Amino acid sequence: MSASPDYYTEDKDKENALGSIEDGLHRVAYAQAEAAPDRVIASRFGVLGPLLSRLFAIGVEARGIERVPEDQRESKNAWNNLLMWWSVNAVLTTIPIGALGQSVFTLSFGHAVATIFCFGALGGIATAFIATLGPITGLRTMVITRFSSGYVGGTIYSVLNILTQLGFSTTAVILGGQTLANINPGTLPLVVGIIIIGVCCLIPCFIGYDMVHVYERYAWIIASVIMLFLWGLGGKAGYDINAQKSFEDTGRALSADILGFGGIVFGSFTGWAPVAADYNCRLPADTPPMRVFLLTFFGLFIPICFVQILGAALMSITDPAYVLAYTDGSTGGLIAQVLSPWGHFGQFVLVLLALTVVANNIPNTYSTGLSIQALGRPFAIIPRFFWVFMAFVAYTVAGVVGREHFNAILSNFLSILSYWTAFFIVIVAEEHFIFRRKNGPLGGYNLDDYDTPSKLPPGIAGILAMCFGIAGAVVGMSEVWYTGPLGKMAGAAYGADLGFELAAAFSAVTYLPLRALEIKLIGR
Repeated sequence: MSASPDYYTEDKDKENALGSIEDGLHRVAYAQAEAAPDRVIASRFGVLGPLLSRLFAIGVEARGIERVPEDQRESKNAWNNLLMWWSVNAVLTTIPIGALGQSVFTLSFGHAVATIFCFGALGGIATAFIATLGPITGLRTMVITRFSSGYVGGTIYSVLNILTQLGFSTTAVILGGQTLANINPGTLPLVVGIIIIGVCCLIPCFIGYDMVHVYERYAWIIASVIMLFLWGLGGKAGYDINAQKSFEDTGRALSADILGFGGIVFGSFTGWAPVAADYNCRLPADTPPMRVFLLTFFGLFIPICFVQILGAALMSITDPAYVLAYTDGSTGGLIAQVLSPWGHFGQFVLVLLALTVVANNIPNTYSTGLSIQALGRPFAIIPRFFWVFMAFVAYTVAGVVGREHFNAILSNFLSILSYWTAFFIVIVAEEHFIFRRKNGPLGGYNLDDYDTPSKLPPGIAGILAMCFGIAGAVVGMSEVWYTGPLGKMAGAAYGADLGFELAAAFSAVTYLPLRALEIKLIGR
């Protein structure tokens, strides 16, 4: 015998009521966490509660991905946006990216510099836009993605970001360890150098947001002076900006080289986009977005271009001793050779240079913990610092295992990185400027809904646009291990890498109509 329609109606009403109660409970729990995250987290862990309370009392950050309410924002100087990103990028790990222009893509110095400027400007604009969303929403970057791609889509982005930040961290600790090991070859094993760098990165990230900003506010000073030293000593060794011209490709092969190197440069900028809002979400909500945008842009563009061009310039030195140093010890060996005329003082500078990696790796480590929390509520209730520690273990082990393959890891990782960050930025930008504008279909953000799946978009449009972006990357990419059909058509013998361009284009074209339809049918 079939059940009556009234039975189904009553059952559906009960289900909706239970869902509303559940959402309400979660909203209350998160409101409590926003107001006093230290007490809420400590109370969840029974016998460990007192230990956590003591950690929070001595300054370890308790807040995770909970939104920062307007009345808890800190009126700190927005110039931190400039100083932090300058510190993060005026570092040792930026040098080998510039060196890839000649070592992998055989570009001349002039073409390498032009590629750095052009693709760097594009990546800087994209990342600076994401940074403006921090003060507007009071949310971490991965949580912001829930307003365009839903709870499930936000989880997918969090997985991608975890892999991205761990990849960045792995290259950072390898290069830092290489540099320490080259100070006095044979004295310090590379494995020990990697562990030292990893531990130095862990400490400020374990403590949290305030310590991260204190460190990054001043780290740029010493790092920038060291970069000037390297420019001067490299000039004394003899730059030859025409050294690579005889090796440079021509025609379509040259275009392919520029596109390939450009994708890496773009990825070195946009690799910070998935974490850009994490470090200014405590600024007042009325902080002018243009101020945040400009300070972030120049905090990225000036140091990255300055240091990547330094890497390209060092590769133009033709002295056999310098060429051999790069062959034997990669970028770390080359830099050690550049500083060798200064003797013991040069070794001291090399130690400081290796430690600049810490400033670069702090955002990777800190934001990995937040991205793990953004995977879902079961992860969010575990304290942020625990996930930070697990991230440290993961990338330190990966660095030890992959320590002999630095260049391969760097070039392949940064190329692939640029693919997903491209469609991530496009989707978030279209949501913000079209659907969330003041007079747009949704009229802004209901920020209290950030952890209520039933109030967020279903995410169908965002996930489908993401899939189209992946398809664009696949058909346009050109890597050692795979070249897409459009990538083959665009280049010479080995194709050209159009991965990030097509990933962005495919997502941009598909997200707009899909999201409009989603809003029309579902209303959110």
